[in-house]
Amino acid sequence: MFKSSQQTLEQFKEVLLQLPADCYPKPCKTLSQATIGQHTRHIIELYQCLIAGYDSGAFSYDKRKRNKKIEVDLNFAIQQLTQIQLLLEKPNKKVRVDYGLDGREVKMESNYYREVMYNLEHTIHHKALIKVGINELSDILLPESFGVAPSTIQYRKQCVQ
Repeated sequence: MFKSSQQTLEQFKEVLLQLPADCYPKPCKTLSQATIGQHTRHIIELYQCLIAGYDSGAFSYDKRKRNKKIEVDLNFAIQQLTQIQLLLEKPNKKVRVDYGLDGREVKMESNYYREVMYNLEHTIHHKALIKVGINELSDILLPESFGVAPSTIQYRKQCVQ
């Protein structure tokens, strides 16, 4: 789980570093005018919520900071991704995730490993969206696995055999 998370984040950094300078903060028509930077910020901030809430054992993805600097400053975003890679691996423990649903606060029991897996899947999902934006705004070649779930990659390999 941690190895997959690290590899996914590393691949993400490598792709982001190939982007032409103006692509990262540029609105994408195919993403309803969202930017690659906004999707990147969203990924980063969910991981940051998880890591910051580890010691207390409670956190809320809804109450993330929404740091605009991550959206517009690619180098800063890369630094944040590297920081996540350094801090992510921790022992499993119970955690509580707080959500705002239907105008009320809902507190859900979970565990750290489950939330790491959630963040990994969430990252892959957003990388798939980011792939659409990159394909619209640039001509860089993306790895075939970019934005594809590990289970899908495995399934595709089985189908080829």
